[in-house]
Amino acid sequence: MRVIPFSNTLIETEAVVASDRLRDEFQRVRHNTVALCEPLETEDYGLQAMANTSPPKWHLAHTSWFFETFVLRPFVPEYQVWNPYFEHLFNSYYNGIGTPFQRPQRGLLSRPTVAEVLNYRAAIDCQILALLAARDDGDTRVLKRIELGLHHEQQHQELLLTDLKYCFHINPLKPAYLTSQPPTAVGVNGPNQNWLEFPQELVSVGADGDGFAFDNETPRHRQFLEPYALSQRPVSNGDFLGFMADDGYQRPELWLADGWDQVQREQWRSPLYWSRSAEGWSQFTLAGEIPLDPAATACHLSYYEADAYARWAKARLPTEAEWERAATGLAVRGNFVDSGVLHPLPAAVGDRLVQLFGDVWEWTASGYSPYPGFSPASGAIGEYNGKFMSNQMVLRGGSCVSDAAHIRSSYRNFFYPGDRWQFSGLRLARSR
Repeated sequence: MRVIPFSNTLIETEAVVASDRLRDEFQRVRHNTVALCEPLETEDYGLQAMANTSPPKWHLAHTSWFFETFVLRPFVPEYQVWNPYFEHLFNSYYNGIGTPFQRPQRGLLSRPTVAEVLNYRAAIDCQILALLAARDDGDTRVLKRIELGLHHEQQHQELLLTDLKYCFHINPLKPAYLTSQPPTAVGVNGPNQNWLEFPQELVSVGADGDGFAFDNETPRHRQFLEPYALSQRPVSNGDFLGFMADDGYQRPELWLADGWDQVQREQWRSPLYWSRSAEGWSQFTLAGEIPLDPAATACHLSYYEADAYARWAKARLPTEAEWERAATGLAVRGNFVDSGVLHPLPAAVGDRLVQLFGDVWEWTASGYSPYPGFSPASGAIGEYNGKFMSNQMVLRGGSCVSDAAHIRSSYRNFFYPGDRWQFSGLRLARSR
């Protein structure tokens, strides 16, 4: 009797389907990065207003260098690098494969030109698509590495916009990236802050193996949660104005010691991008300067500001396990980059948790540290997340400049507690 190898055929078919889907996603993501640069003038591509930001041209080149270095070089026999100098110029922090060009000086790289970088991107795209088309051995290592590269690029798409916003804000002309302003509800403070309660329980935290996840989301493990409550919506501009009116920035008892030092040193008196004139408060956005909308979700807050506000409100920040427990099972829907708004929207109304995804990254009370049993990958690719697990805090949920396809309930973002040029805000928690 002839045995039909049905299982092998099925496996190969699934691999081909996965490869086709990945090809489509590759083209979508790579196109989106270039599309984000369409409103720019040539002079904008080299902007770097502070050491923590990178020029748009560098983001375009670095994401291509990632595919060349971690996909083409290891998986294409006798591959010839596009330009040997790019390993130095566009390596971010992978010390295992070279010496990166100093981050604070990326804005000095007038060469290669924007045209040369775009040609580099096009060449890498052709090579990756050819690799996907030639793949016939079912080697999932190539697919997984390309998928990692796409999620890496989506991170840089977000950084491209946040970095550009900071650079435009420094310019006295306050140039606008967008031609249309975000929707507002000026004069309305937003809905009341209601609370949803969660019982004590033993929960599973981390990626469940269904779909892509970064290594820092693993391994999945259990945590016991005491009873707690989460605020229905994130804190709004109107809420934060109340903190400021009560001298929140002048009261040391509300602040962590490092936060108070930074407040004094940098003379913080309001969130980043806020300014006050005779007409009232305004806020710089990617659409330029607009009147501050009290109902919109507060953003560009450091961890120190979020923590101080929570103390003032007689609450606290949620742990990342509490946040993930509340988000698990919910659809990833919200105000993301594809809306074109690129700014947090006014708070929604309802009897459930709203705006948990999108609008702003929400600070948690959890330090960025490895999950129990975590082990970084071997080689330079293991430098992606693991070596940053110190002195940073975890944020959850994505923002208005995140790609929705990049976000999930287990996603762990992380920044230093004094950083506030990202679209970061907060949601309150209380112990019961």
